[in-house]
Amino acid sequence: MSDTLISNFQNILDGQRVLIGESLKQRYDHIWHMNTSLEALCLLLPQTTDEVSKILNLCNDHEQEVIIHGGLTNLVGSTRSSSQQVVISLERMDAIEEVDIASRTITVQAGVILEKIHDAVEEHNLLFPLNFGARGSAQMGGIIASNAGGLRVLKYGMTRDLVLGIEAVMADGTVINSLKKIIKNNSGYDLKQLFVGSEGTLGIVTRAVLKLVEAPSSRNAAFLAVDGYKDVVRLLKFFDAHLAGKLSGFELIWANAYKQMTSTSDAVRPPLPYDYRYYILIESLGSNYERDQAEFQAVLETAIVQELALDAVMAQSPSDVEWFFRIREDVNNLTDGMTHDQHFDISLPVSLIGKYIEECYDKLSTVNGVEQIYAFGHVADGNIHFMIGKESLDENLKLQINDIIYNGLQDIGGSVSAEHGIGIDKKAYLQISRTPQEIELMRALKRSLDPNNILNPRRIIDL
Repeated sequence: MSDTLISNFQNILDGQRVLIGESLKQRYDHIWHMNTSLEALCLLLPQTTDEVSKILNLCNDHEQEVIIHGGLTNLVGSTRSSSQQVVISLERMDAIEEVDIASRTITVQAGVILEKIHDAVEEHNLLFPLNFGARGSAQMGGIIASNAGGLRVLKYGMTRDLVLGIEAVMADGTVINSLKKIIKNNSGYDLKQLFVGSEGTLGIVTRAVLKLVEAPSSRNAAFLAVDGYKDVVRLLKFFDAHLAGKLSGFELIWANAYKQMTSTSDAVRPPLPYDYRYYILIESLGSNYERDQAEFQAVLETAIVQELALDAVMAQSPSDVEWFFRIREDVNNLTDGMTHDQHFDISLPVSLIGKYIEECYDKLSTVNGVEQIYAFGHVADGNIHFMIGKESLDENLKLQINDIIYNGLQDIGGSVSAEHGIGIDKKAYLQISRTPQEIELMRALKRSLDPNNILNPRRIIDL
């Protein structure tokens, strides 16, 4: 059957866009696995929605499993494939179709890289607020499929809050086109949200209409330091109240992570000394540089006078702002010193973060084989990242670390995934975040929309 399928794929796409055999050796399943050849029956490179539709119609008829590739920055194993699976990469569907200045929207194909969107709208003094470290490689289709978050969720929300319209191809090849530019649309079910965060299990996103905002003309940032987690929460409330809606980022870094992030080179030197337990990076976006800078400085000074923070330093130039955020974004400064690394992106109520993370640090420090423990994250929206360095890839060690990070989340209403998704790697822990009834409803949706279970099978749930 595989030879017939490949021949049919070649009829849909020209020969150069159906990769088989030796051609697959130049491909990989993740940007961290570039030295490992992709395992797949074949890799397909469609350029249009119609081609995606024809491919899926054919695969559905033959009950052929399909794995979807975007920018290959996924962190939960969703892009892994086997030699019996077809891989569809949307990298050639990379056109920005329209920037509508009046509607403040941008219409893009799924393969467009996030940074390219930023550049395109900047020319029109607009901003697409979604921002995170992988913006130079992450593709919009994958970003939508995983409902990515990032550094400005506090002000602008997750990906689902920025998607106005979607075009998606269902498992049987049916095209769902809802590329509307309107914000208010209360006409029945909001079908686009079925695909946001579904990790490619319900359909393949091929195009999207994204919400833009007016570009800020000022950007201020500061690092602050405190010794108690209660002080972190007090500062969040203080800055949110005193910056009149301008607070766009509030990032928390634990002391040992801050030290590692700022001690690897002169490019990431420490803005504050290594004397404190918690370091907070805040960002404010506004419309008048001089006025906003004066306001930001005054609020920062008030925080110090009122002893809300023990120390603080304000960015004095755009290059200082970039320096501050480079510290937070370049997690390679943490992983480069690890023999093997294990990543987490949990979420939990803001008030409980300090105690929970401290308990995780204490428990992990007693585990034989754990070498480094670093925590940081988007504390304003309850999302904390853990990076654990370990001496081996032993499965028992991996599961022991998972249990420490995850097992307490259910009792406090937390989640095993804030923004990375479930994929394969977190599937066994889904019941921590979702009730049996919720999981069964997910299965019912999957059976209804993909009855042959061909789209990213065995991701999120098993049928």
